[in-house]
Amino acid sequence: MPAALAMLWAWSTCPGCPRSPLDGLIDDLYYLEGVPPYTRLTLPPMPAALLIVNLGAPFHIRAGTDIETAEYANGCVITMPTRAFEFGYPLQTRSVGVHFKPWGLAPFLHMPAAELCDRPVTVEQVWGRPAIAELRDRLATADAPHQMLTLLEEELVRRLCETAGLGLVRHTSSVLADRRGSGDRRPEGGSRCQRILTW
Repeated sequence: MPAALAMLWAWSTCPGCPRSPLDGLIDDLYYLEGVPPYTRLTLPPMPAALLIVNLGAPFHIRAGTDIETAEYANGCVITMPTRAFEFGYPLQTRSVGVHFKPWGLAPFLHMPAAELCDRPVTVEQVWGRPAIAELRDRLATADAPHQMLTLLEEELVRRLCETAGLGLVRHTSSVLADRRGSGDRRPEGGSRCQRILTW
């Protein structure tokens, strides 16, 4: 396989990352850069939400039964999809993102997450143009992927708000996890919080 198509997953070994209070909301933070091994990727319905801050050329998403794709220049927010999504990558891609636990996106939105079901929106629509422009500038000038992930984590902590009912959701999910196993997929000696992907 050519080096440009190789995909490398590197696990961070920083303990306790993401830090509290994000650790109860986020599965991982990631950095993605390079030439994708494919131009399109279909994501099936999944019990997770995601946020992508795009730092490269725009990508395209076809949501659910949409015929046309929509362009996302600054990134996107997707709540738990009930239908498949198709991502179209540019020839060279660069982004940072967050994979949230099923309930984890709610404290970062100013609207009920259910209103966004199967309807991706830009990060600008969620956080506003000045906020995402400033964040993208800070991320673009960071020296290394781990610094970018730290900046993204700090931004999430800053934007975290109280969400009614979230405590009950966390408690119920922990009871379910205790009865069926923890479901923790962290590699031995490492943290699942930060992934670096290179193509």
